Amino acid sequence: MTETEAGVRGTPARGAWAKGPLRPLRRDGAGRGGGEFRHLGLVAALALLAVVGVVTEPDNFLTSGNLVGILALAATIGVITVGQTFVIIGGGIDLSVGSVMALASVWATTVATQSYGPAVMALCAVLVGTGAGVVSGLLISYGRMVPFIATLAMLVSARGLAQRMSDRKTQLIRPENDAIESLSTTKVLGLPLVVYIFAAVAVAGWVLLNRTTFGRRTFAVGGNPEAARLAGIDVRRHTLLLYALSGFCCGVAAIIIMARTTTGSSTHGDLYELDAIAAVIIGGTLLTGGRGTVAGSILGVLVFTVITNLFILNGLQTSDQLIAKGVIIGIAVLLQRRGLRSPT
Repeated sequence: MTETEAGVRGTPARGAWAKGPLRPLRRDGAGRGGGEFRHLGLVAALALLAVVGVVTEPDNFLTSGNLVGILALAATIGVITVGQTFVIIGGGIDLSVGSVMALASVWATTVATQSYGPAVMALCAVLVGTGAGVVSGLLISYGRMVPFIATLAMLVSARGLAQRMSDRKTQLIRPENDAIESLSTTKVLGLPLVVYIFAAVAVAGWVLLNRTTFGRRTFAVGGNPEAARLAGIDVRRHTLLLYALSGFCCGVAAIIIMARTTTGSSTHGDLYELDAIAAVIIGGTLLTGGRGTVAGSILGVLVFTVITNLFILNGLQTSDQLIAKGVIIGIAVLLQRRGLRSPT
């Protein structure tokens, strides 16, 4: 039996599309073309939203400035969503991503850290994010805590630590460290560098999930942890690595948010965990683990970002945005459940 097999004799894997006691878990997201169908549906949703934008704001929506702004806005939450996708496919969940990003941004913009220059600031953000992810992973994999509780504790602790470090004040990036800001202001082929960072993380995530042993093990652990253990996978170590990866993505996202706002703040990333989880869900990743795609999650990010942009352009309230997102999440989960019950 290989590591990609999601079940053992007589034990079907969660989220497996095939009938029978022992079948490999599909990595395309839904099996028998389901992943591609969902991706096409999300592309169609983006096209529909674009039509709505053209109709409601014909002078503003299709401008180059607005489209570039959408991509720049999607960059921060998109990088976080890549890490969240791995965690959820692996059978977990990470509620702390927004708070960890805020903590990383605050730590990287303290006076002491800024005195070492922009390279050390960026490195600090990544190390702080990864370190927080490792702590969550240790609590879950070796401390046997429920992922919801462990990451909820990290959410509260990281936000509190960020507030304590910054004294609840916004920390500005010094002029001599404007190399951080240049990631947002410098453009290549009309796009800011933060968009290329987002694209690089997305491509790396796709390759890692679909073309490496790490990705195969992630599907196996999420589909059936016991079967994965019997196949020789160190489930606890792999779970730890998944949360470390999520924390790493939070650190990269902190660099992007610092570049876009030129600040580090304990208020950064508020409710980002909900946006990331929502994007992963509508992208087709099962909340129970074992199935999902990075491409679907990225499309989910773009859908939510375009919706936010349309609400802003049309002068609608933030509360209306939250209601719309909640409805979309509910529909996506219902469609997931219906898809699992449908014969294939």
